[in-house]
Amino acid sequence: MYGFLPLSGSRMWCFLVALLMAAAPHNGAFAQTPLVAAAESGDLPALQRALHAGAPLEERDAQQRTALMAAVQANQTDAARLLIEAGADVNARDSIQDSPYLLAGARGYLEILRLTLENGANLESTNRFGGTALIPAAERGHVETVRTLIAAGVDLDHVNKLGWTALLETVILGDGGPDHVAVAQLLVDAGADTDIPDRTGVTALQHAKRGGYAEIVAILEAAGAR
Repeated sequence: MYGFLPLSGSRMWCFLVALLMAAAPHNGAFAQTPLVAAAESGDLPALQRALHAGAPLEERDAQQRTALMAAVQANQTDAARLLIEAGADVNARDSIQDSPYLLAGARGYLEILRLTLENGANLESTNRFGGTALIPAAERGHVETVRTLIAAGVDLDHVNKLGWTALLETVILGDGGPDHVAVAQLLVDAGADTDIPDRTGVTALQHAKRGGYAEIVAILEAAGAR
């Protein structure tokens, strides 16, 4: 009869994880499809092989990501282009309600964003916070992304679940630096409503004054903001 050897805390944890994985149903919960894996790593030959072998463009992994979504998350531009040209859905949602279009906008992946805009991006779609692609792009100071989304026709004054527009997020969550100043100018020049307040009644101008963002204050005051 074999004796039982005591396991240390870390070894016991690994042992339990192994048991759980062995006992889990083989339903793909721990697996990655070849198409999604190739897209995420930017392995174009493997991606092409998977497509030629008949892998469905819209197959999902455990996070409900399509291959295109995985490519966008990893900023694999060439892989994203190949998939979009093959007909991948730029609006397909993952488990947290992101889409390739929304994520490219939020992260400022400009080349991929342009590909999505040229291939059916839904400009009215919103993320889990109820925001359009423009709002997080503005918040993060992605100047050229904001310029591109404005030109595409995204609603300048859309209000998300937090009660903020793109302009409000630029001021509230930005740092008042050159990129956020440029974004504020782009939004104002495009006709964004400067007087939409947040849920507490505070406007972008009032937030900018509180933050000491003198350049944004000047932009807003020049536009007649209150």
